[in-house]
Amino acid sequence: MPRRAVVLMNLGGPDSAAAVRPFLYNLFSDPAIIGLPALLRPPLARLIASRRSKVAAEIYAHLGGASPLLANTKAQARALEAELGPDDRCFIAMRYWHPLTAATVAEVKAWQPDEIVLLPLYPQFSTTTTASSLAAWRSEAARQGLRCSAYTVEAYPTAEGFVAALTGLIAEALEAADSPVRLLMSAHGLPMKTVRAGDPYPRQIESTAAAVAEALARPGLDWGVCYQSRVGPLAWLGPSVEEELRRAAADRVGVVVAPISFVSEHSETLVELDRDYRLVADRYGVPFYHRAATVGTDPRFVGALAKLVREATGPQRVADSAPQLEPAR
Repeated sequence: MPRRAVVLMNLGGPDSAAAVRPFLYNLFSDPAIIGLPALLRPPLARLIASRRSKVAAEIYAHLGGASPLLANTKAQARALEAELGPDDRCFIAMRYWHPLTAATVAEVKAWQPDEIVLLPLYPQFSTTTTASSLAAWRSEAARQGLRCSAYTVEAYPTAEGFVAALTGLIAEALEAADSPVRLLMSAHGLPMKTVRAGDPYPRQIESTAAAVAEALARPGLDWGVCYQSRVGPLAWLGPSVEEELRRAAADRVGVVVAPISFVSEHSETLVELDRDYRLVADRYGVPFYHRAATVGTDPRFVGALAKLVREATGPQRVADSAPQLEPAR
């Protein structure tokens, strides 16, 4: 069997208090995030990082001083290796903090695989996440002379095992409700400027939510999609989680919030959803607030990832090329 390297791609997060500001600088200097000319982007990124570092440091202090994203991604990598078998090895490439893409390219090159599968841990494609991570990999692979057949999994918003894992976890959360409840499926927000440029992300979020609602098979289920993690003054996708909490309070229904764009626990789930929005819900008088877990290492999700990897290198696929804005479904 060929030696196959599977590269799990994710955002990354600071691993110490000292890493918060450089992590933010890396994030906001990405042209996929701030679309300014190259000469203007670094000084603006430094300014934003400086202004946001205090708030961000408080968030990570709540998590023990560092993001748990890398540890959780490593657990997913181990689970996927066990599912795939001894000829596969999983590597991790984070976009904005260690292990950064350059180090992972070098590690993969040293392992000398026969083929590579690039597997972003973003189920729904966006130019700000998947496309950015893939562009960074391709640039660095070319710079380091990594010459190996590479295949890409661009999106899997309705992959059977992913939807099954979400459905099972959400069903457990719904069972815990002791009052009339509304299911809020939450995803990371996106500026409307990016959406209007043709980014497929909101359509794929809607497809994930619709697939989950259908799989739950609960007639009359009250559900909707909302967005979180807005940054800056631009118009963003809506409705926001806060808007939906206000509406739930007015309707006197409890809520189950289920993250459907995050596949492991990190600051947006453990702090933003579990702490910040819970306080908002209490302030508005929402009668019940519960958050469903992310899919993490759920065997149904890991099985879905393994299937995607196997299909990516099947006879019907061709080696990696430049990313398209709208990936094939």
